[in-house]
Amino acid sequence: MDYGEEAIKRHRASRGKVSIVSKMTVETMDDLSMAYTPGVASVSLRIAADKSEVYSLTNKGNNVAVVSDGSAVLGLGNVGPEAAMPVMEGKAILFKSLADIDAFPICLATQDDKAIIEIVRALAPSFGGVNLEDIAAPRCFAIEDALQDLGIPVFHDDQHGTAIVVLASLINALNVTSKSMEDAKIVFSGAGAGGIGTTRLLVEYGARDVILVDSNGIIDRGRRDLTPIKEAMLEISNPRNIQGGLAEAMKGADVFIGLSVADAVTPDMVSSMAERSIVLAMANPVPEIWPDQARAAGAHVVGTGRSDFPNQINNSLVFPGVLRGALDARAPRVTTGMKLAAARALAELVEEPTAERIIPWTLDRNVAPAVARATALAWQEGY
Repeated sequence: MDYGEEAIKRHRASRGKVSIVSKMTVETMDDLSMAYTPGVASVSLRIAADKSEVYSLTNKGNNVAVVSDGSAVLGLGNVGPEAAMPVMEGKAILFKSLADIDAFPICLATQDDKAIIEIVRALAPSFGGVNLEDIAAPRCFAIEDALQDLGIPVFHDDQHGTAIVVLASLINALNVTSKSMEDAKIVFSGAGAGGIGTTRLLVEYGARDVILVDSNGIIDRGRRDLTPIKEAMLEISNPRNIQGGLAEAMKGADVFIGLSVADAVTPDMVSSMAERSIVLAMANPVPEIWPDQARAAGAHVVGTGRSDFPNQINNSLVFPGVLRGALDARAPRVTTGMKLAAARALAELVEEPTAERIIPWTLDRNVAPAVARATALAWQEGY
């Protein structure tokens, strides 16, 4: 099947993927008088007297804004807000189908950081949470940081969804290969939102030897072309200050994590890794190295971002449950403890990990509830 052409046909036939459905019937004048005027005035006055009532008298507590400026959409790049809409609608239907969250795609005709922050602040009264999506690095870091005081969770999925699902996958992959997070040498190809967010979470979990590689080579202490965020990552990465390119970084590595571009890795690079190596090549639609090539070169565990190979490492395993748990707990933000709890819960759903199964199936209906429970409990217990 040509998924691209078929997707265009289906989207055209349905005119997109989302719609609004009423919770109340409006069939009589009494119905109208309670749903709208005059009855609704009493509801408004109740909320005006006690703003917390908005959570019980409206859908705010189950509404999530999916916000993008279209600057980093999938592997397509800066395609703009209109072209981002199908992707944001896709996030919305996954929120609904997997976690029963009502999500609204909001694609902004600006890529000015201050304007985006102001817009999200202005929209916040209507929503219980915000999912930032496909906003290019390094701008995404500043935008998310500036919105942490909204009083509702603001979750940048490209950072934290990626980090959680990779950590869960790695917990089980390291178990399969009889290695530990503390001793593993981990190499990232890609130092954007996903690579930086994932590195931070792996270090919080216990990783001590992580190397980030961007398009100009290893991020080391001799580089003079680093952005401030990449410079700051040297505080927690590349402890031996290894220099060179991806080939040098991968020599003797236990884990390769690809969040970059197609065909970035050669079989020789995989062969240079440690025994029982782990290769998570997540570039889409073409991975950094194809699974059969990675296995032939010696990789013991292989994962990709694709659904047509074993071990699909996909953010949809994470964001519905994390936001569901945060909404249920009325958490004002998503903490590091909540992310770690979500990753552990996701990993535990695979009771007996194998090289061919380190992560649940993307549409496993047990995933979102388990992740939601763990996320909510972590907040309630103060993590």
